[in-house]
Amino acid sequence: MKNLAVIGGGSWGTALAIVLAPRFARTSLWIFEPDLAQRVRATRINDTYLPSCEIPSNVDVTSDLEITLADADVVLSVVPSHLVRSVYERMLPFLRESMLFASATKGLENGTLLQMSSVIRQVVRQSFDPRVAVISGPTFAKEVARLDPTALVVASDDPAIGTAIQSAFSGPTFRLYTSLDTIGVEIGGSIKNVVAIAAGVLEGMGLGHNATAALITRGLAEMTRLAVAMGGRNSTLAGLAGLGDLVLTCTGDLSRNRNVGIELAKGRKLEEIVGSMRMVAEGVKTTNAARELAERHGVEMPITEQMHQILNLGISPGDAVRRLMVRALKGE
Repeated sequence: MKNLAVIGGGSWGTALAIVLAPRFARTSLWIFEPDLAQRVRATRINDTYLPSCEIPSNVDVTSDLEITLADADVVLSVVPSHLVRSVYERMLPFLRESMLFASATKGLENGTLLQMSSVIRQVVRQSFDPRVAVISGPTFAKEVARLDPTALVVASDDPAIGTAIQSAFSGPTFRLYTSLDTIGVEIGGSIKNVVAIAAGVLEGMGLGHNATAALITRGLAEMTRLAVAMGGRNSTLAGLAGLGDLVLTCTGDLSRNRNVGIELAKGRKLEEIVGSMRMVAEGVKTTNAARELAERHGVEMPITEQMHQILNLGISPGDAVRRLMVRALKGE
């Protein structure tokens, strides 16, 4: 595999293009905004989403999907979850059966409640049956781009696909572990964002480390219950794509979802918070989908329910915390 196409020029897509460029003869980075793509080509800096990191010279930057996908062996999509379907529909005329597809988007599609790998398959199967893997784990884009050591999981139902992506992507600062559990990996990467908003609420309320540790632990229990009910594995949620990503997103200052929670605790309105952000906080949209999945599979997810109440029904963070604490007592 010589040529890589990265679809999505936000902070995460740009970071992946930077860290993976040395592993491919040609790397193309598709950026939706033509003016931003032009600036990045000229300066080698994504001044909007990742301003402190230089993009290698062998990364071709464009806003043209046909050019981006020409001769690509691997298509790595890193667009927000609510745009995956529409972007793949635009890409469809330029896709080939020989390509491998990898999704690095963490989220669920509202309405259908599908994981990103399922959305990709639905669209691409109009032309052929795609070979799909998913990538997730504890990653902040800025740290990946500055080549800090990072470990992730690549999951695919076909072990040969996971091994191929693992071999192509792994390097001195970027280590991938394989998994066959795409459900567990994608559910972990999605639900952790919901819990991270809750962690930000606790931080914003000044409730301390006890509360945060309890939230992370019980949040992991919720993630695991849902993943297992959908056919995933307990062990996956105890690994990088579950616990690892959850801890990072709930405690790291670079977490967009955590920062949304902090601002909510300060009394700011959700619309104002989201409107002031350049990048997407996936947990805001995922909360509703996660709640619907929990109902569909008969899974109890009290943290997710309270986040839904805060985000959509306007209850106060203090009331949400009280509701969680006074629930019926039970065994762990």
